[in-house]
Amino acid sequence: MNFAVLALIVANMIWGAAPPIFKLALENIPPFLLAFIRFFGAALIFLPPAIVSWNKLDAKTIAEICLAGFLGVFLHVSFFFMGLERGESINAGIIATAGPLFLFILAVIFLHEKPSKKVLKGMIIAFAGVLSVVLSPFFMGQETSGSSDVVANLLYVASMFCLVLSTVVSKNILKRVNRYQFVFIAFAFSSLCFLPLAAKDLQGWSFDLLDGRGILGIFFGLFMSSAIAYYLYFWGLSKIRAQEIGIFAYMDPVMTVLVAVPLLGEYPTPFYILGAFLVFLGIFIAEGRIHWHPFHKLHKD
Repeated sequence: MNFAVLALIVANMIWGAAPPIFKLALENIPPFLLAFIRFFGAALIFLPPAIVSWNKLDAKTIAEICLAGFLGVFLHVSFFFMGLERGESINAGIIATAGPLFLFILAVIFLHEKPSKKVLKGMIIAFAGVLSVVLSPFFMGQETSGSSDVVANLLYVASMFCLVLSTVVSKNILKRVNRYQFVFIAFAFSSLCFLPLAAKDLQGWSFDLLDGRGILGIFFGLFMSSAIAYYLYFWGLSKIRAQEIGIFAYMDPVMTVLVAVPLLGEYPTPFYILGAFLVFLGIFIAEGRIHWHPFHKLHKD
């Protein structure tokens, strides 16, 4: 069994469930405060194993880890949470599927991985599906909330792109850095970035207002989406080619819808369905089979 692939499957299932859960939580707790608690707490969780396995790092390597954390945690989560405050959570899952296209291109350019024309063609079609979701509020004539929803969708795109950049940056670092050190430093640095914004959030909010929604967001964010999912993601990233990792994002929209329907009452629109169809058509072209899923990679070649 390929445990790196299994790790990426579990991580993406957790992240697929995250948008509706965090959207619910943000109805109760401010975004940057939630982000600070989430990643500061996760940094503390990773501190003991990081200390036990600590290796001396030079200043350049530490700076590279901080850059990966700034892109893949601070900017990624900031754009993601701002999007959740403005639009529907189910769009975040399908927009995340644009990640493989950008990851494929960046992996070829910066990591010198062998390109695949067939995969690229499929990714372009999938990206067209994402565009149908991003612009769907205008197509559906939502005059009141359309602009806000499109802004939310564009924030999801920015969030996804930052994560892709972080993936490319992280790939080479993880070849020479202990993963516990990597995650701890990335989370600790990101927490420092969130701290002034969290302090500003506290000026208009107090913990007396915290209820079950915020508690759910803190618990899920701290233990599931941060500590467990990020660790599994970076561990899997260190074991397989970066060009292959983005394909796991196709699991996200399925999990997002499964959670968003009962939790928030969000249902796919016709343009969402069209976008999803184009996304999976792209997968069919890229992979050559219509019932594609990453589980086939669990078996030994």
